[in-house]
Parts: sequence; structure tokens; C-alpha cells
Amino acid sequence: MKKEFNIIANLINKNSKVLDVGCGDGELMKYINDNISKDIRGLEISKKNVQKCIEKGLTVIEGNAEKDLKQFPNQSFDYVILSQTLQAFLDPEGVIHQLLRIGKKSIVTIPNFGHWKVRLHLLLKGTMPVTKNLPNEWYNTPNLHMCTIKDFVNFCDQRKIKLFSSLSLRNEKVSSINKKNLIFQNLISELGIFLIEN
Repeated sequence: MKKEFNIIANLINKNSKVLDVGCGDGELMKYINDNISKDIRGLEISKKNVQKCIEKGLTVIEGNAEKDLKQFPNQSFDYVILSQTLQAFLDPEGVIHQLLRIGKKSIVTIPNFGHWKVRLHLLLKGTMPVTKNLPNEWYNTPNLHMCTIKDFVNFCDQRKIKLFSSLSLRNEKVSSINKKNLIFQNLISELGIFLIEN
């Protein structure tokens, strides 16, 4: 299991009501279902992935998060998870608004475009980097909005979104992000993991 999934699961209280937005093949959902809470649902745009989730015995709705999150009632989940998908939306701000509306808390993870390898690749080679967390070329990437850890922290500050927990992941090592180490974490971290609330 991905280290990221383990961190996400540790942020969720036992027996909570959880929605995994863009749940993919259901790997994270399955882990949460088996270890944290049976009350978990997924929302996934890919028919193929929905089928994989159903084969695992998971409850998944086929849908587009940008359109279909609006149908969920206010505060209908304890936690709403969005794992490495924010950068692929046309309107990431609108999606965050929906997450915070339907979840009492939201967990958002982002690949860090501010990582030093990404910066160095762009500086030396002059081309968009391809890394473990950003595996696609510029022309076939699903990523529409390049976001760094610092960008996301600033976004939350400007909108008065509470950051309950800000964590970074680098080489399977987890670190806490705070105001004092933000510039450093933005440079060395491959992934940002945030627990947020309105």
C-alpha cells in the first residue's frame, strides 16, 4: 500500500462516514474499509475503475466530481478525501468549496510542483519534468493546474480555510509543515497532505 494512503487513513477517526472523491481503483477505500470505517463511499469518473471497485466489494458512484458533488447534502460526511486529483480539475477552487461543504473535514493531497527535482529539471533541461509523482509528458498529462505546497497553504490562508494538519512526504518520510519550515518543505517534499475545515 502507498505510504500516502497510510497517512490519510491515520487522519481519519474510527467509524467515520467517508467519501473518497476520484477513488480510482479503490485501493485507498479498501484499506479504510478494512481498517478504519465500513461507512465509506467513492465517486469515480472512469467506468473501468468503478468496475474494479465493485469487484472489491466497495460502494462507488460513477460521476464527475466537478458536476456531481453539488448533489450531496451539506455536512453529509465526516471526511471527504481528494487524493492527487485537485490539479486535474478545470475549477479546483470550486471543487475545494464543495469538499468543505459536504464534509465536516476534508483531506487533500497534492503532488508538489515546487519540489527541487522539478525546479532543477525545468532550469537545466528547459522541458516539463517527468517524475514518480508527475509521470506524464506535458501533452498527455491530466494536470491542468500546477500547484506547490506553498501555493496550497497560501490558498487556504487567503480563504480562511483552517489547516488542521499539514504534512509532507519525501522518500516515504513524513514531516510536519508549518510557517517556519514552509519554504524548505516546499523545496524538498514530493507530496503535500492537508487536513482542512471551513
